[in-house]
Amino acid sequence: MFTRDEITQIEAHGLSVAQVERQIENFKEGFPSLPIVRAAAGGDGVRVFTPEQIAEAEARYDSRRKELRTIKFVPASGAATRMFKELFEYVNDDKRTPGIDRLITNLEKFAFFAELAKYLKPQIDDKDVVRNIIINGLGYGSKPKGLVTFHAYKEGARKPVEEHLVEAALYASNGERASIHFTVSPEHREGFLKLLEERQSYYEQKYDIKYDVSFSEQSPATDTIAVNLDNAPFRTDDGKLLFRPAGHGALITNLDKLEADIIFVKNIDNVTTDERKPDTVTFKKVLAGELLRLQERAFELLRAFERGEECTAEAKRFLCEELCCKLPDDASRELVIESLDRPIRVCGMVKNEGEPGGGPFWVRDDKQREQLQIAESSQIAKEDMHLMKEATHFNPVDLVCGVMRYDGTKYDLTKYTDPKTGFISQKSAGGRDLRAQELPGLWNGAMANWNTLFVEVPISTFSPVKVVQDLLRPEHQ
Repeated sequence: MFTRDEITQIEAHGLSVAQVERQIENFKEGFPSLPIVRAAAGGDGVRVFTPEQIAEAEARYDSRRKELRTIKFVPASGAATRMFKELFEYVNDDKRTPGIDRLITNLEKFAFFAELAKYLKPQIDDKDVVRNIIINGLGYGSKPKGLVTFHAYKEGARKPVEEHLVEAALYASNGERASIHFTVSPEHREGFLKLLEERQSYYEQKYDIKYDVSFSEQSPATDTIAVNLDNAPFRTDDGKLLFRPAGHGALITNLDKLEADIIFVKNIDNVTTDERKPDTVTFKKVLAGELLRLQERAFELLRAFERGEECTAEAKRFLCEELCCKLPDDASRELVIESLDRPIRVCGMVKNEGEPGGGPFWVRDDKQREQLQIAESSQIAKEDMHLMKEATHFNPVDLVCGVMRYDGTKYDLTKYTDPKTGFISQKSAGGRDLRAQELPGLWNGAMANWNTLFVEVPISTFSPVKVVQDLLRPEHQ
């Protein structure tokens, strides 16, 4: 199937021929749908805490913060293409929409207006205004979201990178240091470094802490081959194989390189202003406090097993009642230990207030365990789509992860993925159609075999910016 030169190209990419052949088989066979049992809901997979439980979990985390190694993990790769798609269509195709009207009418309400104003000449037309947002001037169309100005303050505007520095100081520090890790694209790394060089010391003085900021890039070895519509390898005009990034599910290898007691995961664009941060801070601590409680009990049971004590029934009960992992009645001692000895994540879930999207579900795995997973619509069979419509909560990507084992070693996170998950989409390159293969998100297939808990969090903790007009919403003003 491959020439000697192509084999060299595959190996230079960090892949093996066997891996690429498996990817091609995935195109031919497709990915199986998730065996959904039902949507998780309040009292059935989604925990709804009382005010007393909220206070208790928050206090548990705060009481241990000084001794814990914590880090904030922020996926921040890629340009803000989708955020400015409507603006590009206006400039390139003269497609003026109500969204463009809203942008122009409210231009001075955007936090980036002060920067934009330097490029606006008298009698400039609307298209030139938009062009100076995305191409000339600010050039936001080729920048990542993390470097777009989101919020205005009296002391100066902030970009999402800065808001994550603030959050890290408020809930992910030990009182002296705060660690934060951004995944970035190679072409954007310099921009992140430049912003931190200019602004990091300001936030260190403001919050009286020091930051440890690190970066990583998505490994080319996680890319997937593209194929033609007949599933034969896609070759570019110069005869090369085409590889594409496999989506942010591939970032599990980046996460796996971090060693900490608590890892907070949150998307780069899900930030809000200081005035609205208290709920975010509280519930991040609540999720961490719940993780510590569950982890402590799991560790006690695993140590008891290691001492040779008989606690299978007790562990099975804990898995079912506390870790939402329902084992078959005839589960062996080995399956109980295996189910207990896994990474743990506690995920915030927000009540649906519109059309249901990706969210929390009970899923049955090949060992007949019923456990919780975050599922996207692309992972659900047509005959099960009614279950998605029944979902009461959706996934805001609000995770707190425990990746350390009871003996102080770290789990190999790459061993807890579900290689059978993924989806196929149709794309194009050089004007030719192709099929691309992506992994479900970092919090979907990449964490499918973790112990997973869902906790209801308020909608105020969820304020993403998907399109530029979202910056006009109250949580960004």
